[in-house]
Amino acid sequence: MHRAHEEDARLFDSSAFAKRYISEAGTDKVLAWCDQATEIGLSAIALPEIISAFCRLRREGNIDDTQYRQLKTLLLADIEDAAICDLTPVVLAQSIASLETNVLRGMDAIHIGGAVALQADVFVSADARQREAAGKAGLRVEAV
Repeated sequence: MHRAHEEDARLFDSSAFAKRYISEAGTDKVLAWCDQATEIGLSAIALPEIISAFCRLRREGNIDDTQYRQLKTLLLADIEDAAICDLTPVVLAQSIASLETNVLRGMDAIHIGGAVALQADVFVSADARQREAAGKAGLRVEAV
C-alpha cells in the first residue's frame, strides 16, 4: 500500500467499483468519479469481491464465459495502477472501531479502514450504512 499523496484520491467500496463494469444505477457516477480521480484506491478484499460478483452473473446466465473473461481482464488491467490497501494493523483497528460504533458487515468495515489508512480524499460507496459509518470515521463520502 502507498499513501494517497495527490488530491482527489478516491477509495471505492467493491459494490461501487463493480459499477464500472456492470451497467446499473450509479454506473455513470462511478465512471465520472474514476475519470476525475488522480488516484484510485481499493481495499485488498475488493478484487475477490468483484470477481465473486462477476462469477454470480455468469452462474445466473446474465453474462457468458467470454463476457466474464473480458470483465476480469478489464478489472485486472484497471487495478494495476490502483493503490491497494492491505489488511494492516491500522486498517484492522479502524475496521473494529467502525464495527463497534455502527451497524456494519465486517467487509464493509474493512473498506472504511482501508480508506482511512490510505487517507483517501473521497470514499465512494453504494451502501447508505457504510457511508454513514465512513462519515463518522472522518471520511468525505459520495453515494453512487
